Amino acid sequence: MRSLLVVALFAAFACSSKAEKSEVSTPEAHSASDSLLLHPEEMRYLKNIKQITFGGNNAEAYWSFDDSMLVFQSDYAGWDNECDQVFFVNWQTDNLKTNAPKKISTGLGRTTCSYFLPEDKTFVYASTHLAGDACPPVPERRDDGKYVWPIYDSFDIFTADLNGTILSQLTNEPGYDAEATVSPKGDKIVFTSMRTGDLELYTMNIDGSDVKQITTELGYDGGAFFSPDGSKLVWRASRPQSEEQIAEYKDLLKEGLVKPTEMELYVANADGTDVKKITSLGKANWAPFFHPSGEKLIFASNYQTERGYPFNLFMINLDGTGLTRITHDGTFDAFPVFSNDGKYLVFSSNRNNGGTRDTNLFVAEWIGD
Repeated sequence: MRSLLVVALFAAFACSSKAEKSEVSTPEAHSASDSLLLHPEEMRYLKNIKQITFGGNNAEAYWSFDDSMLVFQSDYAGWDNECDQVFFVNWQTDNLKTNAPKKISTGLGRTTCSYFLPEDKTFVYASTHLAGDACPPVPERRDDGKYVWPIYDSFDIFTADLNGTILSQLTNEPGYDAEATVSPKGDKIVFTSMRTGDLELYTMNIDGSDVKQITTELGYDGGAFFSPDGSKLVWRASRPQSEEQIAEYKDLLKEGLVKPTEMELYVANADGTDVKKITSLGKANWAPFFHPSGEKLIFASNYQTERGYPFNLFMINLDGTGLTRITHDGTFDAFPVFSNDGKYLVFSSNRNNGGTRDTNLFVAEWIGD
């Protein structure tokens, strides 16, 4: 469900101001496409960028363990989708401008949060298909003006092979179970669940056994990822403090909704101990992922904005110092994920969409620190 945040924000991003300009020169080592797809300031960190998708809303692309494939979700109507379904692509050889990728979800209900499992022959994802074939409805605009995100109680977590055959159902508790990601060690899954009545993080073995609750504080805990060595977790969280904030959070949760506009980043050991708040920036700080060193985080944020957009990518040290802006697009950049070998970064962006609301996937070589 991480990508539903994107869907509701597209309308605003399509009308955003033009990207910032800079006098930074383009290094000779960059490819010709870099000057078209990267802003000059971004060439300090990225080069040889490649656009992977070319229509619809494409998000949450995650690497196979050998870095040859990406699994992602898309609602692109040209691929016969009515809402998010899961696909995979060999990002180096497949041409999605002319050919559709292979759909590996059932095509029923809404799916989200897919991730490769060890050996790259199976994957884990969340789906609502057990509750019906149709896509669950997206909430209508509220009279009170609050931006909200649905927490579908029909989401459960499944494993499947690359032909789309479901192999197992890992969760069957009442309520929302989704946002599953896999440790680089290949032994654990972290996910978000409503089974206690609040949105908390849990870990389990890749076969669904040994479920352990990781977070306990009131608020939305989600979008978690393991560090490269599997020893830590990073996630985004809301922490309502005042009586008014707490009441609002609980009331929305009763409606199956959450307001994801005020979130900060947290890191803890993989067993939930030693929790540390990393950011205190305000607004929406989310989609965090560990830098290959394990000592920094890359994430998306709109903290520098007044209207809620644009979102750009930033990097920060685990002690909260060294905040650095990575991207400079004027619309939307999010879901940054480093390849396992640390050489590439995949992310979603509204750049180069011809003035439409499309969000596409891009892969670039990482040349930053």
